[in-house]
Amino acid sequence: MVGSARIGTGIPVAGPKAVERQMLEPWPEVGSGPFAVVAENLSKRYANIVAVDRINLRIPEGQIFGLIGPNGSGKTTTIHMLAGLMRPTGGVAKVAGYDVHKQPVAVRRNIGLVFQEPALDRNLTVQENLEFAGALHKMAPRLLNERISELLRLFGLENHRDVTVGKLSGGMRRALDVARGVLHRPRVLFLDEPTVGLDPTNRESLWQFLQRLRQEENITVLVTTHYLEEAKACDRVAFLKRGRVICQGTPGELVASLGSYVLEVEGAHPETIAKHLESCFGRGLTIGTKVLFAINDENFTLDQAARQLNRDVQATHLRRPNLQDVYWWLIHGYADKES
Repeated sequence: MVGSARIGTGIPVAGPKAVERQMLEPWPEVGSGPFAVVAENLSKRYANIVAVDRINLRIPEGQIFGLIGPNGSGKTTTIHMLAGLMRPTGGVAKVAGYDVHKQPVAVRRNIGLVFQEPALDRNLTVQENLEFAGALHKMAPRLLNERISELLRLFGLENHRDVTVGKLSGGMRRALDVARGVLHRPRVLFLDEPTVGLDPTNRESLWQFLQRLRQEENITVLVTTHYLEEAKACDRVAFLKRGRVICQGTPGELVASLGSYVLEVEGAHPETIAKHLESCFGRGLTIGTKVLFAINDENFTLDQAARQLNRDVQATHLRRPNLQDVYWWLIHGYADKES
């Protein structure tokens, strides 16, 4: 790989120095700047198990920020600490200007929280579920009814106001869950794996709702996901592994940092292929029967690769990198070899 740089915690990623500087620049003091969420060295330890390890985050107001990582990487624990539901064992954080440890009640007043599992009563109607949520937030009846009508229009649920939740589709239930989370006009919305179990159409619809919420109400959204095709819709993303933020930036920056192309080489013996081609294309990443190489030469062609291939190779493909490639390199590639 040409021109590799060490970004974040030392994972080699080819790319512009501007991205490297952005990853390494000093964090602001907690609460400084127009940030809706700031965390500094935020940690959570259970005896000898470190669930979250000194993560730093700063999320500007009105931004959609994605936390990406495999199961067990610390995404849910991070959200629970930021929402004031779990006490950190180290570090500090502010949400909507309030300290999550010293002012948890104020934090909860200013956030919406949508868990992985729906928080709806399946025996109540759409209207009744929202009325119940509004009562918990002590919203005045007139303002509550106006807000319910507004959200039902926004989420396309106007004609289902009197339908029991148990009769709604999965996509409608999830939309209602998000509507419940923003009923009291929070400044920050936390979404923990909101699209798990939804089909691609309903996942796309939910993201359209989030974009409209951001545009119309300037709400800040922190969402966890492992669907990489969704994460590209975020303004910025952070990759978590074993409780640590190992890299963050805009989806475009991170994809560009990987190189100009990804060369896929497939064969029955990928380890042999990787070793044979390492001197030509740098260290490869083995995914199943494929070996991926990050190519930083904009003028690279398959003809150049063909000269180096042997009879172990069954297929080759040259394509532009994407966020899935970034995930593979960070989570399954060099990070495993250097951590």
